[in-house]
Amino acid sequence: MNDQKGFTTTILHSDRLLKPEFGALHQPVHNAVTWGYDDVQGLVNVFQNKAKGYAYSRQGNPTTTALEHKVTQMEQGMASITFSTGMAAITATVLALIKEGDHIIASSYLFGNTRSIMQTFSDIGISMSFVDATDVENIKGAYQPNTRMVLIETIANPATQIADMNPIGDFCEEKGLLYVVDNTMTSPYLYRPVTAKASLVINSLTKYIGGHGNALGGSVTDTGLFNWANYPNIAPIIREQIKPEMQGMSQIRKRGLRDGGGTLGPEAAHAISVGSETLALRMERACANALSLAQFLEQHPLVSKVYYPGLENHPQHEVAKTLFRRSGALMSFALVDGVDLFAFLNRLKLVIKSSNLGDTRTLAIPVAHTIFFELGAERRAEMGIPDSMIRLSVGIEEIEDLLKDFSTALQEA
Repeated sequence: MNDQKGFTTTILHSDRLLKPEFGALHQPVHNAVTWGYDDVQGLVNVFQNKAKGYAYSRQGNPTTTALEHKVTQMEQGMASITFSTGMAAITATVLALIKEGDHIIASSYLFGNTRSIMQTFSDIGISMSFVDATDVENIKGAYQPNTRMVLIETIANPATQIADMNPIGDFCEEKGLLYVVDNTMTSPYLYRPVTAKASLVINSLTKYIGGHGNALGGSVTDTGLFNWANYPNIAPIIREQIKPEMQGMSQIRKRGLRDGGGTLGPEAAHAISVGSETLALRMERACANALSLAQFLEQHPLVSKVYYPGLENHPQHEVAKTLFRRSGALMSFALVDGVDLFAFLNRLKLVIKSSNLGDTRTLAIPVAHTIFFELGAERRAEMGIPDSMIRLSVGIEEIEDLLKDFSTALQEA
């Protein structure tokens, strides 16, 4: 008999089934930094990976462990590690698993901060190739004998290009490459990268999973599909102590989290965990709002282009329909020449001018002037980002109120 529960049911009861103290329905906030043992051998066993337990909270505590269990369930993976931010998760993963002289193939549409840290890795001796990930042939063309990792995002931020997910997964499996997928823009409710043979899945927990703009966090999940026994960069001590299927996670936790120090605090972990319980409900509403708003803007004479996978004229619309439960709550649009971008944004009364994503409230930001300003005009042009582009993270307000706010602001513009 199949006893598998639905997405929300599973997340709602995740903490309770781990049996927290006194029958609590949520894992409580454990603020302890260190952990004491009556028998010193118990402490030694934890340090030597002979027993489960906690020694120092930089590597985790019961509150973050419970959230890691929940994220693993969401992604249908094998194990997860949480971090202070999504960027900390990406940085720790690369630092733990890639060496000088290795080669990474990455999407040319990576979010600006991710692209920036990849450039930093390039500066210290890791070779990089940035390619259009909407076509697997570009990934194949960039492959080298020293390639170790392919890094892509499900939906690019802000121009919403969609990676060629399944064919890239097949190619990585064939070549024995780590296939790292940033699932932030879709969330595990809309899409699970394990279905495309992803090796590791990154999430910025700050965004849709936490969902309320009140806590920073990130995670990496091992799907259980990658053969770590054949990966050349695993440290000898980890080879000796850890069973093969957990060697990747162990190395990320020790060299990425413990040594890197990007630890998720217990208060933030608790806030994210509670927020995650309504992920499916929030995503359904936000995605429906995004589609309605995209259709409205597409028909408006002051809007020159709308970037949203749910629209039929989107280049990867059919791919989005095949891969994702819905088309997401991220969208962008460009105004026609002659419309003052800042004046229009300032006329929006309900929509908040902000840089975050995945909030319950709708947020707007001028892309070229803020989050992609440092890339420069030439690089923005290569990524398809015009100066008049506005990125929207669509929230869960009543759609009638959102449409009225945009309609009024455009009329005044």
